[in-house]
Amino acid sequence: MSRALSQSAFVYLASNPEGGYRVGVVRGKDERHASTLLRKQRLTPMKTLALPAALSGMGATGELPLKQQSEIHFQLAQLTGRGVPLVEALDVVGQTFGEGTMGHQRVLHVREMVASGSTFSDACRKAKLFDVVTTAVYASAERTGDLSGAAKQLAITARRQLALRGKVGTLLMYPMIVMGISLIVSIFLLTYIVPKVGRTLESQLVQVGKQLPLYTQVLMVVGEFMRDHWLLMLLATGALAIAAIFARAQIARFATAVMHRTPILSDVILAQESARFFTVMAAMTRSGINLADALNVGANAINHKTLRAQLHNLRAKLIEGGVLRHLIDGVTALPIGTRKLMIAAERAGDLETAFDTLGQDMADELDRRTSRLLAVLEPLLIVFMAISIGGLLMAVMIPMLTVANQLG
Repeated sequence: MSRALSQSAFVYLASNPEGGYRVGVVRGKDERHASTLLRKQRLTPMKTLALPAALSGMGATGELPLKQQSEIHFQLAQLTGRGVPLVEALDVVGQTFGEGTMGHQRVLHVREMVASGSTFSDACRKAKLFDVVTTAVYASAERTGDLSGAAKQLAITARRQLALRGKVGTLLMYPMIVMGISLIVSIFLLTYIVPKVGRTLESQLVQVGKQLPLYTQVLMVVGEFMRDHWLLMLLATGALAIAAIFARAQIARFATAVMHRTPILSDVILAQESARFFTVMAAMTRSGINLADALNVGANAINHKTLRAQLHNLRAKLIEGGVLRHLIDGVTALPIGTRKLMIAAERAGDLETAFDTLGQDMADELDRRTSRLLAVLEPLLIVFMAISIGGLLMAVMIPMLTVANQLG
């Protein structure tokens, strides 16, 4: 890997020409180099802070974000389709990213290797510009001589995948906002309202020879501890957040396993994974990759264990000489209508169009299932808020009613 890809990362606070402020991360050889790169972006650095080595490398070893990949595919398709040489096209693509950013550095690194005689797909693999699926599509396109066509198809595929991620993000955003609001309100009630009202009621009950309910006493002690030791609680929360960052892979695997076993939610995940699979298959088959290799890459691109295992089994039997139309029925994770459409497309010899159509159909199905899941989540979230906030309110209301009864 070139020297440019081993630069340090700096968090910066800078002002822009419009008078606003911007916070971000820039990579450079040192702090002075990072400041120079910011000025070239018409930003005036106010403060730069070098990230620790453990955090500086986070995200630097994987491929670029999908949105940046989509932009690269689109521009390569436009430029190479108009006869611009690949090296010059990569130079133009690199300039669209801010100087010093990871996208700028990796595109220029690929340009250097291509100019030195490497193939585009090999350079992308070494620079980790794209994922394995995308690199395989470009490798096939180089053999067929249709790099611009592959780039165009990959741009469409990337935008479709971005749309899928947006739908899943929208699905997760609503419960996260509701739960976040519930958590903030609960913390306020627990640390301020419950202790303050509870102590007042306690003094009232002592006069009539009564005590607060044990539930209220426990909540008062917990709330007062959190209020008096807020710095300790803040440090503990920060430590948990850092631990979650480093253990994010294990947490993601556990969450995925739970979601795959949850009714309704598992249907949404299956629709998402199916849409991803058919989108990948459409891109690869249109680039001339044989079906067996495309199935291998497409199956590895999804995380649904059952569907992935059945697709790998289909591929193995296909290599052994099986007939595809007979093997498709064995992929029971897919809906029967999807399997029948694939069988009809295989008989007509038009699997490419079928994969593209199924990718769009599964995206539409994801929309429907997402709406259905949101309809189920809304009452569940209301129950969650009632339990979390209502439970704290009851800790205050029960003693108040007791005092009222005693006074009466």
